[in-house]
Amino acid sequence: MNLTYKVHPIKTRYQGWTNYCYIIEDIVSRSAIVVDPSWELSKITTTLSELEAELKAVALTHSHYDHVNLVDPLTKMFNAQVYMSKKEIDYYQFRCRNLISLDDHQTISIGNTRAQCLLTPGHTAGGMCYLFSESIFTGDTVFTEGCGICEDDGSSAEEMFDSIQRIKSEVSPHVRVYPGLFSYDLLYLLILYSSMEKSRKTIEQTVGKINLTDNIYRGYHQHEHATIYPVITIIKSYRSETHLLIGRVALRE
Repeated sequence: MNLTYKVHPIKTRYQGWTNYCYIIEDIVSRSAIVVDPSWELSKITTTLSELEAELKAVALTHSHYDHVNLVDPLTKMFNAQVYMSKKEIDYYQFRCRNLISLDDHQTISIGNTRAQCLLTPGHTAGGMCYLFSESIFTGDTVFTEGCGICEDDGSSAEEMFDSIQRIKSEVSPHVRVYPGLFSYDLLYLLILYSSMEKSRKTIEQTVGKINLTDNIYRGYHQHEHATIYPVITIIKSYRSETHLLIGRVALRE
């Protein structure tokens, strides 16, 4: 199959954050979409310049700051349209220039390249993945090691389960997955877990608990069809047994 587009991954960093954004370049028109522009504006603009591509749109998987940080400068520079799910916009009252709301199964396009918009709540109330012919951009719904955390306002482990099952059933196995993060940094998870606890647990105590639980959990993790990032699941188990169960089932083949 002849692709109408090329994907250009850009790894960006800011302080302790590492995010991936992506430029999708339509081959014929040389127009482009950027997915989840987070940090390091110059990396994005330099790539566009080197490609001699014109930025036409920004596609946002959700409204967290580490995925939308560069929307304002990019829309000012290129007057690009900004796409986000209607559910996400309404729930979090997200606002920016040139914002266009999207419904489930709606299609967006640049040149000869089209993408289907899949509503995938879980990490946030209205998360959205963008499915191209050979690629899907999943934001914080699916990582290479697990899935996005479900502890913030509007998030739901139950909806994350349904969203991952939907991706598995509707997206062809040959499609490449491009996540916003490759995995959560361990230190970030430890700090997050500690902040959720009401008692005065230290990071060192948390590490001890995770190591202990990991020993119990390891047998399941080695199952030939299991593709779960154990640290995320372990931390969820301290909040809710249901979260642990959903985390396990969601990422099994």
